[in-house]
Amino acid sequence: MKSSAKKISKKAEPAAAPQTPSVMPLGAVNYLFIALGSAVLAMSYAFMYLEKEVDGFFALNIAPFTLVGAYLWILFAIFYRPASTKKSGTP
Repeated sequence: MKSSAKKISKKAEPAAAPQTPSVMPLGAVNYLFIALGSAVLAMSYAFMYLEKEVDGFFALNIAPFTLVGAYLWILFAIFYRPASTKKSGTP
């Protein structure tokens, strides 16, 4: 009986990707803006709760604007990217 030799091929390992430092997608300013918007949301809902009237002045006239504004502010805070402060060497 004739035995055939099996060729073992080694697979080339992929080159290790250079390790880049983990970069946070949002900065401190973004989190500050999100916290500010969340505080306005919480206060608006709290004032409506304290007013205890469905047809109250705050619930009908002020809260819709503060709530929509706060939600838009939070969206702005998520997408906000500060301008780069890097200056070029040309005058």
